[in-house]
Amino acid sequence: MDASLATRRLGRAAAAAIAVVLAATACSSSGGGSADDVAKTVAPTQDAEDNNPQPLEKIKDGGELREPLQQWITQWNPYQVDGTYGDAVEIMGYVEARIFRSDAKGVYHPVPEYLESAKVTSTSPQVVTYKINPKAKWSDGKQLGYQDFKAVWQASNGKDPAYNLADSSGYEQISNVEQGADASEVKVTFSEPYADWQSLFNPLLPASGLSTPQAFNEGWIEQVPVYGGPFKISNADKAAQTITLVPNPDWWGPKPKLDKITYRVLDGAAITQAFLNSEVDYASAGTATAYGQLKDAKDAAIRTGTPWDEVHISFGGNGALADQGVRQALGKALDRASLIKIVNQGVPVEFKPLDNHLFMTNQSGYQANAGDWVKCDPAAAKQLLDAAGWKDSGGVRSKDGKPLELHYVMSDGSTQAQADLAAAVQSMLQQVGVKLSVDKVPSKEYFSKYVNEGKFDLASWRNTGSFPLSRTVPIYRAPQGDNVFGNYSKLSTPEIDTLLRKAAATLDPAEAAKLYNQADVKIWELAHTVELYQRPSIVAVRKGLANFGAGSLADTVITSVGWEK
Repeated sequence: MDASLATRRLGRAAAAAIAVVLAATACSSSGGGSADDVAKTVAPTQDAEDNNPQPLEKIKDGGELREPLQQWITQWNPYQVDGTYGDAVEIMGYVEARIFRSDAKGVYHPVPEYLESAKVTSTSPQVVTYKINPKAKWSDGKQLGYQDFKAVWQASNGKDPAYNLADSSGYEQISNVEQGADASEVKVTFSEPYADWQSLFNPLLPASGLSTPQAFNEGWIEQVPVYGGPFKISNADKAAQTITLVPNPDWWGPKPKLDKITYRVLDGAAITQAFLNSEVDYASAGTATAYGQLKDAKDAAIRTGTPWDEVHISFGGNGALADQGVRQALGKALDRASLIKIVNQGVPVEFKPLDNHLFMTNQSGYQANAGDWVKCDPAAAKQLLDAAGWKDSGGVRSKDGKPLELHYVMSDGSTQAQADLAAAVQSMLQQVGVKLSVDKVPSKEYFSKYVNEGKFDLASWRNTGSFPLSRTVPIYRAPQGDNVFGNYSKLSTPEIDTLLRKAAATLDPAEAAKLYNQADVKIWELAHTVELYQRPSIVAVRKGLANFGAGSLADTVITSVGWEK
C-alpha cells in the first residue's frame, strides 16, 4: 500500500500494560520477550509483501473489498498541504494516474498503462524523457500529456506562495517541462540533478484541476473532479462516513477483479470489532490488544511486512538541549533494548533496533551507523553532563542555580505501551540526574501545537513512507527562516545539509547511498534523534483475499486484488 506521502502520525506501536516499568539501573543485553509475552514466531517478509500472491486466473471476477478509514477525507489533492493523509493518498493511487510503482526492494518501475518508457536522456543538464501510452486519458476525454506534467510542476515548485504545497522537493529543481518529439512525449529538464525523479508526478493529476491556486487548494475538497485510474469514486456519503469505489468504465488497462471497494470511517478500537463482526476485511493487528483479539478470529489471516515505518525519540533544540553534549548524554542514558521490549509486548513479531535514520533494514544501502552514540552507558552520560557544566549534587543536576528539568510531550490518545515507554525514559534519565516530566497534551493538538512548533524536549512519533530517500531530507535539513520543513527540532549542521543535498542530486544509487550514510553518521553524532525500531506491519485480512495484505516497500496493484475462486 502506498504511503509515499503519508503524514507523520504518532506511533501506534504495540500496546500492552506492563506490571513494572523497567528500573533501568543497568543496561539490558537484548530486547527479547519475557515470560508473560507472546512468542516471537512471525518473521516479517523482507523482499516481498505478505499478500497471498495469486495469478489472476485463480481470482474470482467481482466481489467487494471492505476497508476501514481512520478519518473522513476532506482534501483529495495529494500535492496540497492538507492532502497528505495516508489513506487518501492510497485511494488517489487507485483513481488517478499512478505512473510509477515500487517493487518489494523499493525499486521504481514505469506503469505500462501510463508510460511506455521513462528514462534519463541527458545528464548535463539532467533531462528525463517520458513516452506516454497513447491510450491513457482522463475521465473528461482529454489525453494525458505534457500539459499535466507542466501543471503539477508549476503548482509544486514553490515559486507561487498562493499554492498551499505539501512539499516542493524535486519540483524546485526543475527548470522546464515541455512537449517532446510529439504529443505523447514529455521532456523534463532539471536545473540541478535530482536522483529520485521517479517519485515525481506520481500520481499525475490533470492540468484542469491544478491550473489556478483556487483549483489546486479548493477544487479537490470533498470531491475528485477528474479521474484517470482503474477505479473511480461512485459515492462519498459524509453522513454515513462511507466512500465507495467502482471500476472506471473507460479504463484501458487490465480489468479490475473487484467490482467494489467500500471504505468506512471507524476509530481504532471499532476497527477490530468491525473485523470480528465481518463488517470489514482488513484491520491492524499491530497492538497486543488487537492482535490478541484478531489472531484466532473466524476467517482471519495474520500477515506481516516491513514498510518504511520507523519509531524514534526526538530531542528538542532549546534550553539545556541546545547543547549537543547534553543531547549525547541523553542518548547514552537510554537503554534502547529495554524500551523496545516494552512496546514489543504481546505481538508475534520481534521489533529490531534501527541503526539508521534514513534507510530501513530491508532497503539496499542500509548500514548500522549508531555506533556508541546510543550504546547504553550511564557512566559516560554522567561524564558528558559533568563536562557540560551540569553539576551532580546527589539528586537533580543543576547549572547556574537552575535544575536540569526536561519535558516529554505525549498525546493523551497514546497507548498504554507508549505511556510505559515514557515512564521508562523518565526512570532512565533520573539515574543520571535529569528530571523528566511527562506532559500529556490533547491528541488533536499534539502535532499542530507541540511537535510542529518544536515545543518539546523529548517526544516520540513515527515517520511513515519517507521513501524514496529524498523524502527524508526535510526531516534533517537546515530550517530557512520560519520554514522548518520536517525538522521540528531545528537541529542541523551545514555538513549534514551539504551531504543530504549532494546525495539527493547523485544519480548513481551506490554513490548516493554512501553520501546518505555519511550524513547519517553525522546525524547520530548531532544527537538529533534516537531511532528505536522499524515498525513492522501486522494486519488481519479475511482469508481468501489475494494480492493484498501487509505493506512492505512494494505498492499494491489494485487491479490484481480480489477473492480466490
